[in-house]
Amino acid sequence: MNWLTLDTFLTRIRPHRERLSLLLDAIVVALAWQATYLFRLGFRNWLDERPPYDGAVLAGLVLLYVLVLWLLKVPKGMWRFSGFGEIKRLAAACAIAGLVGATVVLMAHLNGIPRAVLALHPVFALMALSMMRMGYRMLYEHMRGKISGSALEQRRALVMGAGDAGRLLVAGIQNNQGWVVVGFLDDAKTKQGARVSGVPVLGPLERASHFAEMHGITHLVVAMPGATLAERRRALDLAGQTGLPVLTVPSSAELMQGRHVDQVRDIEPEDLLGREPVELDEGGISECLSGKVVLITGAGGSIGSELCRQVARYGPAKIVLYELSEFALYAIEQELGEKFPHIPLVRLVGDVKDLEHLRHVFGKYKPQIVFHAAAYKHVPLMEEENAWACVRNNTLGTYHACLAAAESSVERFVLISTDKAVNPSNVMGATKRAAELVISHMAGRGHATKFMAVRFGNVLGSSGSVIPKFKEQITKGGPLTVTHPEITRYFMTIPEAARLVVQAGAIGESGQVFVLDMGEPVKILDLARTMIRMSGRDLKDIRIEFSGLRPGEKLYEELLGDEDTTLATRVPALRVARLGDRVADDEAVNMVLAALESGGCAGEGSAVRELLGRLPLSYSGRA
Repeated sequence: MNWLTLDTFLTRIRPHRERLSLLLDAIVVALAWQATYLFRLGFRNWLDERPPYDGAVLAGLVLLYVLVLWLLKVPKGMWRFSGFGEIKRLAAACAIAGLVGATVVLMAHLNGIPRAVLALHPVFALMALSMMRMGYRMLYEHMRGKISGSALEQRRALVMGAGDAGRLLVAGIQNNQGWVVVGFLDDAKTKQGARVSGVPVLGPLERASHFAEMHGITHLVVAMPGATLAERRRALDLAGQTGLPVLTVPSSAELMQGRHVDQVRDIEPEDLLGREPVELDEGGISECLSGKVVLITGAGGSIGSELCRQVARYGPAKIVLYELSEFALYAIEQELGEKFPHIPLVRLVGDVKDLEHLRHVFGKYKPQIVFHAAAYKHVPLMEEENAWACVRNNTLGTYHACLAAAESSVERFVLISTDKAVNPSNVMGATKRAAELVISHMAGRGHATKFMAVRFGNVLGSSGSVIPKFKEQITKGGPLTVTHPEITRYFMTIPEAARLVVQAGAIGESGQVFVLDMGEPVKILDLARTMIRMSGRDLKDIRIEFSGLRPGEKLYEELLGDEDTTLATRVPALRVARLGDRVADDEAVNMVLAALESGGCAGEGSAVRELLGRLPLSYSGRA
């Protein structure tokens, strides 16, 4: 027997389950009437000794049973889950219908109907109805076992993509408990109607909703790791329109990192918002980092930890991990020790505001390349009560790191900056723009060290960003909070951002501010809706609420100021910002740095904004 064919047939008739259930129950009730006569009168007399009105009585009883079964909602039960609860409902239905039917027959003085038949028919009907349901359940579980090796109810998957990845996926999960692949979808006409690993290719991707409904699909799996990003996005959009949970196989980059095709995972925002892989100057980066001592501040943060991973790929002589958080330092140290056991690590708990400790570290370990990722970045949190801590960490901390680097003749110093530094409207953005001015200030003082900054937007999945927040809210059942219906942001994946930072460090010249190609801005409301849909939920289930813009928050982010332009580099995703006539005012920078060193402006956000307003930041100083 072709069990997949039977499974397909049973799935196709499932939408008509209730009507079919009533029809089959009616047939079984009629057959039970015949069986009761046979039991009561014997084989020789069961047809001959019936009154002429027996057919009318049977028709009435069948209609009565159908009515009672419908009123007790018996047809809504799923036969493949039939158990004692279903038997109890059937017993109640047969008892009620049998009692009412017998009463009507007796009151009508239809004495030709044997009383034993009236009494026994409900029992025979109950036995037959129960056996039919138990038989179906046994058949269904046997079929499940033949198809996937498990009699448990399956996750029924429709795989989008009938290529090698789809074939390997079927081989990996088809025999695992809990999964059955019902079919493939693929746009290639040559594949449609064919079978891949014994599983049929049902049709094109655009018919995902149709086949999902027809086959009782519970999950969509997008298995197109080699497709272009546009093709994957289209497949994800079509899968999301089904309203079912959507999974995917690892991307080509993840496969290169050792993951397997059959390790399906949830859809991540990177799948929706990422871009084609950036082509880097691998030779130039290797020349810059290979055999060098690299120091990374904020090494345990979202960007810092990814910088550690990317740097480790190029074989540095040593990586100095400088991190204020003990736990974050431990986490990245453990990961690097496991993935790159051949690279020596120096694990230091340190604060970039501590100049003497920085001087000691730089003097002892002699780093040649420094990536400065230590920063406070949460905009609303840094606006008032923590404004002083923010400016000291982001601006003074950058200055201290630059000083220590210059005194130790570091070759390259790369500051991680942000799009919020452009025409800053908040304290955090102003402190990062001030840090860029510090870079420009240090670059103009004739040091051997090349000082540069890299500016980019929001990083997908970084701590405190909107993506983890939305995930948590979806898990809790909502609502998702969006500040404004029109708010947009630029997004980049953490690995992509880190790779471009490393690339900028390899090609940059002193005083340059690099701008990363962030692609098109993303509407946060659309992102929230997509994440709800991809989780298999509905906007009716999870609401979206608008909380209003927070202090210092922009509706639209910028990567360059209005009067700024950029220059191309040999890496298309990297451009150099030309900041026009805005040069670092050494006197203003020195004044602000002196105030930060002395601690004279410690206090509320207004004092910090007044201090930052003395710098050429295009910053109004208003909350």
